[in-house]
Amino acid sequence: MEILEPSKDVDAGLTGVIDRILDKGLVINADITVSVAGVELLGVKIRAALASFETAAKYGLEFPSGANYETAAWKEAIVDKEECPQCYKRVSTEELLEEGCPWCGWMSAKAKAIDVERTIAK
Repeated sequence: MEILEPSKDVDAGLTGVIDRILDKGLVINADITVSVAGVELLGVKIRAALASFETAAKYGLEFPSGANYETAAWKEAIVDKEECPQCYKRVSTEELLEEGCPWCGWMSAKAKAIDVERTIAK
């Protein structure tokens, strides 16, 4: 019989929660009404979205008018990214496949093959 030991999830803290919300997005819908004796006096509908630029662009959320789409942050947000299988940081898909992870040094099979070809060519 195997005994299970409790373990602590490193992403369970506030930074993990915020990172997950920005990565996946959060939408809040609320309908607020004020009624007196069954007569609605005031009605307010609220819709709020909280997400990173990357997530918002992916799901087609509208940005405020006058938003500058030519900034470096916006251009970075629309690049396809994937998680590194070793350190879980988000890296552009092309860089991860062609060169490897700049954070931890993990290399895909394709990046290893390219590295071998470069070594042979020298």
